[in-house]
Amino acid sequence: MIQPQTHLNVADNSGARKLMCIRIIGASNRRYAHIGDVIVAVIKEAVPHMHMSLEKSEVVRAVIVRTCKELKRDCGMIIRYDDNAAIVIDQKGNPKGSRVFGAIPEELRQFGFTKILSIAPEVL
Repeated sequence: MIQPQTHLNVADNSGARKLMCIRIIGASNRRYAHIGDVIVAVIKEAVPHMHMSLEKSEVVRAVIVRTCKELKRDCGMIIRYDDNAAIVIDQKGNPKGSRVFGAIPEELRQFGFTKILSIAPEVL
């Protein structure tokens, strides 16, 4: 469960390292975001590289790919990750980075993030 002021790791090579959620996209009064939800976040830590397009304190959109709160599937399986992680996306929903790190749940497919799944090293 991700809410405003939650810090997240970045699971791609877009240039950002840490994000802080500032808004959840969707209904106006949603309190929590889960896997597959789009959030508005600010970059708290970035890679110090002059060719990277993302910088510290920049506001970006991101999709949540891992949460510490467990995810229950229809078959009864429960999935829980060690960290909260997101992938930086553009306005169309395509990832800004070209690589994805760590495991990505297959629930992203039903939300239309097939490009992220295609570059992921491991889909659970």
